[in-house]
Amino acid sequence: MTPAGRDTTRGTGLASARTDTVGDTVGDTAAVSSAPHAEVRRGTLLGFAAYGMWGLFPLYFDALKPAGAWEILAHRILWTLLFCVAVLLVGRDLGWVRPLLRRPRLLAGTAVAAVLIAVNWVVYVGAVTSGNTSEAALGYFLNPLVTVALGVVVLGERLRWLQWVAVGIGCVAAAFLGIVGGRVPWVALTLACSFALYSLTKKKVGVSLDAVHGLTVETVVLAPVAVVLLFVVSAQSGLEFGHHGATHTALLVLSGVVTAVPLLCFAAAARRIPLVTIGLIQFFTPVMQLLCAVLLLDEHMPRERWIGFGIVWLALLVLTVDSMVSLRGARAARRDLPVDDCPR
Repeated sequence: MTPAGRDTTRGTGLASARTDTVGDTVGDTAAVSSAPHAEVRRGTLLGFAAYGMWGLFPLYFDALKPAGAWEILAHRILWTLLFCVAVLLVGRDLGWVRPLLRRPRLLAGTAVAAVLIAVNWVVYVGAVTSGNTSEAALGYFLNPLVTVALGVVVLGERLRWLQWVAVGIGCVAAAFLGIVGGRVPWVALTLACSFALYSLTKKKVGVSLDAVHGLTVETVVLAPVAVVLLFVVSAQSGLEFGHHGATHTALLVLSGVVTAVPLLCFAAAARRIPLVTIGLIQFFTPVMQLLCAVLLLDEHMPRERWIGFGIVWLALLVLTVDSMVSLRGARAARRDLPVDDCPR
């Protein structure tokens, strides 16, 4: 699953600066490349740990059945909030709260981001618990392409020709999957669009909040909704919490830790390794999700869906090549600058 909280967007444009597209990241790459090799290795391990844990989320959420997606969402919000508050209290890290309350634009933007990530969470959990993990994985393969498209539509960015090719191939993939499947792949598209919009929202309001602070505010916003959800589920079908043994109950309680720990690993990795590396490692998550679906959760993948995935992977390959070419060109331009003109 993808993180909520810290946004690692840099620069002025979403499509060219976000870690998913890994476009114009020379400044960040140069800064990180001067870090000691031990720190870079540690950052790489933390990055793989974060994306690896997100890649194993299908197994975790599948273990929470028979709890439904709405009950799991409510527990995830409330236990994550409690975990974040505990971390803040232990670290005596509350000085940021009062200045935040004096920034209504940031609060409003964070509230919008909270709604978007809640949509992402509940759709993802619903997909896993209903046996559609492979389609959820497709959503996270599509996410970088949707992010690039948003950069054009919302921010008015100009794409390089390879980026246009990648977006076009992605559209072909979505159309192909819709035609051969007899329906629009709503789960994949909702996941891709909700997280891309979440990232865009975080970019627009700025990156003033770090990972724990952002996740705390988002779960505070969602906490009243979570409480209402628990009452509604209890009234309609009854809560599963506490009715399926200690292990099941503990797994629901641990949803806060399961949500926050990968995010903290990701935030630590982002400070130590280049964004281009993070952009490549991110594909580890949907690959693991797909493998979990096919090998461990016994989901059937018809040949047509494999072909659709192949088209998406081709689009991502084109996008990655574009990012690497752009980065190499920017590095060469940087080396050609006179010493006195180099940024300090």
